[in-house]
Amino acid sequence: MQTLFDILQSANDLLWSYIVITMLVGCALLFTFRSRGIQFRLLTDMFRVMADKPVGKQQTGGPDDQGDETKATTKTGANEELERLKKIGSFQAFAVSLSSRVGTGNLAGVASAIFVGGPGAVFWMWMMALLGAATAFVEATLAQLYKKRGQDSFYGGPAYYMQQGLHRKWMGVLFAILITITFGMANQIVQSNTLCDALADSSGISVKWIGAALTLATLIIIFGGIRRISHFASIAVPFMAIGYVAIAIVVILLNITEIPAMIMLIIKSAFGLDAAAGGALGMAVMQGVKRGLFSNEAGEGSAPNAAAIAHTSHPVKQGLLQALGVFADTLVVCSCTAFIILLSGIYDSGRDGIILTKYALEAHIGELGGLFITLAIFLFAYSTIIANYFYGETNIRFITSKKRYIQLFRIVTGMTVMAGSLMTLQEAWIFVDLAMGVMTLVNLVAILQLSPQVMSLLHNYLTQRKQGLDPVFHRRMMPEVEKDIECWE
Repeated sequence: MQTLFDILQSANDLLWSYIVITMLVGCALLFTFRSRGIQFRLLTDMFRVMADKPVGKQQTGGPDDQGDETKATTKTGANEELERLKKIGSFQAFAVSLSSRVGTGNLAGVASAIFVGGPGAVFWMWMMALLGAATAFVEATLAQLYKKRGQDSFYGGPAYYMQQGLHRKWMGVLFAILITITFGMANQIVQSNTLCDALADSSGISVKWIGAALTLATLIIIFGGIRRISHFASIAVPFMAIGYVAIAIVVILLNITEIPAMIMLIIKSAFGLDAAAGGALGMAVMQGVKRGLFSNEAGEGSAPNAAAIAHTSHPVKQGLLQALGVFADTLVVCSCTAFIILLSGIYDSGRDGIILTKYALEAHIGELGGLFITLAIFLFAYSTIIANYFYGETNIRFITSKKRYIQLFRIVTGMTVMAGSLMTLQEAWIFVDLAMGVMTLVNLVAILQLSPQVMSLLHNYLTQRKQGLDPVFHRRMMPEVEKDIECWE
């Protein structure tokens, strides 16, 4: 077994050292340049979309609304279907994607990045978030453009824009298989492992019993379908994120005089200037990019599956919301964890993962910190397990419509959650890094080719916005791809 882990680790080093990092940074820079920094100049729009407020004067005759009395009469059934699909709004879709982003990557992932790559890894996580938000914008906008109608919600994602936009179903099937393995299995191992370790450390209960309880709780939710998933996420995610940020602010205020020294430590370590860092510059960059991607998922191809389920008036709006999600995840929540660990003074104690985060917070506020981390990791990891399952189900539906395969996947998800509770954290990361790297490459190749369509949509959005209007999109506005778009009548 150890030989297998060594082989997989060698493959990871090759994949991440040269290929994935180059593609991620290259795409992030390209999309930032071509959109003229969309992730920075439309911040106000992002918050207005999140609050479900128009960004200009509302127009009559929105998407899927024919605007013609005769057509409306003949398409009553279609309009009734649309009203049913409108039940999942932009914020709920945002919450589903955020529940996947804001998970153990923010607590255990950041801790592991610091443990392996030093404090400088935090700097490179920040850089990837600032640039990667443009990549998140592109992939989420494409997911909205090529979304489809399901029984109780819209659905879509990379597999669908590969099939509809690139006309390469084989590529869509390949991605669907990869994301199902990555999120339905590999990522679930890390989430389960982290949650069970935290609960076992706090309670003294065996991880196998905690794993069994977690498996049961997961099956109860996922057998309820996407409406139950989106409802759960829209409640749990804001609660857990706000609570965690609040306690991090308390820690920062208690250590306010140490902030300048901490920032200098991060910067020096990021560029290999700190004496303690030695020659670890490459490790800091690699860990920052890998754990940053695991946390914010920009370019990975996962969040677009959640972005596609929303009803919104223009694809760009959901793209902007997903870009905001990258900022919220890395610049806010990941930074909270990094500050808690680095200000504790025990970041080089030899502890790793969630245990490092737990003891760092205890160093600041005592046992209460350990109890809070236990609760936070439960909410973070559990909601991420649920969202990860949804990504897998969406892509299984792309491959086959037979319900028995969905039921089988739900059972496999439960088995994977149980298995994750029994593995070590570093073993879990090996599987995640390999699966995540291959999946990310396939998605980046696709969005590079489809990005001109996103820039066309962005131009359409900005044109309407300059006219003082709340942008509305109809597929006839893009005649070159109209026949490939199912929604947006």
